[in-house]
Amino acid sequence: MKAFVTGGTGFIGSHLTDALIGDERWDEIRCLVRTREKWLSGKSYQRIDGDLHNLPVLREALKGVDVVFHLAAIVKAPSEKEFYRGNVEATENLIRTARKAGVQKIITLSSLAAAGPSRQKPLREEDEMNPVSLYGESKKRMEEVIREITGPTQTVTILRPPAVYGPREDQIYTWFKLANKRIAPIIGNGDKPQLSMIYISDLIRGILSAVERNRPGSDTFYITGPNLCTWDQIKRITEKVLGKRSLPLYIQPGLVKKIAGFVETTASYFGSYPVLNREKANELVLEWTCSGEKAEQILGFTPEVSLEEGISRTLHWYKKHHWL
Repeated sequence: MKAFVTGGTGFIGSHLTDALIGDERWDEIRCLVRTREKWLSGKSYQRIDGDLHNLPVLREALKGVDVVFHLAAIVKAPSEKEFYRGNVEATENLIRTARKAGVQKIITLSSLAAAGPSRQKPLREEDEMNPVSLYGESKKRMEEVIREITGPTQTVTILRPPAVYGPREDQIYTWFKLANKRIAPIIGNGDKPQLSMIYISDLIRGILSAVERNRPGSDTFYITGPNLCTWDQIKRITEKVLGKRSLPLYIQPGLVKKIAGFVETTASYFGSYPVLNREKANELVLEWTCSGEKAEQILGFTPEVSLEEGISRTLHWYKKHHWL
């Protein structure tokens, strides 16, 4: 089979590409690369230079493709316009071009952020979507566009993971880096808010499980880890793996937003947009949980990596590669 991957140079996309390269069922893997190869450097794949707004490149790249894996996304941006262009317009370009090229199977990565916070019980796919950030709003609109333009014979699977962690991840990594310095910032009281998380290898298994789905039309699934988590749990496991205690800094939601505002304003003086910003703060202070029951029933996906095992693998990778 022939695969076309967007976002292959990123954290999740590079792990997916590694899995495809190592699977003999795939005889050709094409990856769209805008600039640097990053994690794909030196690997066996076909590089496609361009982006999702270059329609001639897309038309050529999609010829003869069996499955499209659409993982490219804008996760931080200072304006609604940039999120819309990167997540909605880009996806529409890809879906429409794939349809014209005769590609029948597309797997697209959305996010729990598209649905919004869970508010006391894990979200299910049929629940109303209420995003609280521009990123989440753009992902919601992306899903709506996909449902509007999916061809009658196409199978388009939308996957919504919660927070994803593991080797190569560089945002949650910031928390582990602080814990390694014996500081553990925790939003709320440690037990609340709860959150869903998934280790990268489980997410890749979830993405690949969707390849077997052949029902025409679009459908949505949460792909999540085995259990709900708390920051106190994450702190305890991290301390055990690192072999050092860390000082918990319990931060109230209001203070998180103030800190984020200060960081964003300061970063703007240097022409950058930080990971911790006002938009991100709106999400951090809420509860983010989801149910993987539908994915288990229909896709046959169940997570295998516990939180303890996942954090252990992640921290050992950070140490091996001198990130800690």
